[in-house]
Amino acid sequence: MLFGLSQSRSLFNGDLLTPSRNFAGAPANFSTLPLSSKRKSYSPRTRRFQELQSTLEVRRNPPLVCGRVSPCLTVPDHIQKPPYLECNELPKISSEYQIHDSKGIVKMKAACELAARVLDYAGTLVRAFVTTDEIDKAVHKMIIESGAYPSPLGYGGFPKSVCTSVNECMFHGIPDSRQLQNGDVINIDVAVYLDGYHGDTSKTFLCGDVNKSLIQLVKVTEECLEKGISICKDGASFNEIGKIISEHVEKYGYNVESFIGHGVGTVLHSEPLIYLHQNYDHELEHMNMIEGQTFTLEPILTIGTTEFVTWPDKWTILTADGGPAVQFEHTVLITKTGAEILTTSMEYRVKT
Repeated sequence: MLFGLSQSRSLFNGDLLTPSRNFAGAPANFSTLPLSSKRKSYSPRTRRFQELQSTLEVRRNPPLVCGRVSPCLTVPDHIQKPPYLECNELPKISSEYQIHDSKGIVKMKAACELAARVLDYAGTLVRAFVTTDEIDKAVHKMIIESGAYPSPLGYGGFPKSVCTSVNECMFHGIPDSRQLQNGDVINIDVAVYLDGYHGDTSKTFLCGDVNKSLIQLVKVTEECLEKGISICKDGASFNEIGKIISEHVEKYGYNVESFIGHGVGTVLHSEPLIYLHQNYDHELEHMNMIEGQTFTLEPILTIGTTEFVTWPDKWTILTADGGPAVQFEHTVLITKTGAEILTTSMEYRVKT
């Protein structure tokens, strides 16, 4: 769950934002691409630009507009609540790495397994005419009935229990009265607070008959997450994550958005802040993963630009060109030989 973690290592809540220039591939300024040249170019980036144009021209669904946001849902008094609810300000990023002893790992696994089950359930609700507000209410109910707290609710004033980001929404989408439509893609981002630990995960789901170019974007984004996780192990450099993801993205001509992963555990957001694109951060160059450490990887890919704008609600982030964005996220635990993906349902727990 991003909540505005950017390369500047601060939390934002602004109106108009332009990300760092450090994203995968060539600058996404369409006017600079050689499309008008007499000589045809078949580079991956040119093909993706043409795909974006085609997708926007034939899209059956109109651009996103803000629907009606219902009142915040309540949480029973007996549910343990995270400390950040004491104020409406965005919490500062903790400088403490989330490294756990054996008891902490057990609790972390329980929180992440619950988050995964909730996300799986939320995915079954994705179909035309269902509102994102209905998904939020169902997610909220399942989390509360499991004895946990929905981490997004009240985080810096966020009004809902889950993030639902549809089509051109990159992240932080606030559930509202808009009905899902045939052909939509929706990222559902679930985080739970259970017994003092956060589990954090997200996945992009297809709603009905989805454009082939979007299906491909979804597939490649999930592959990027898998490749990022594949190099994680005790002693590995964090810089290698962005490198392997960028290499995969460039094969397809997509752009990887410049927001980043983060430590997660007893706090929702902590150091290290992990670049998911090719970067030359000298601080990260000397930072290695540690056995017992937990953090998230959550790449966002776009067909078009990575520039973005913020709605007046100061949370919802959309691509500036209206092109689609896709995200996947897992929480992982570093082991001596690899990384264990914690945010999968128990029967699907994966080790690498």
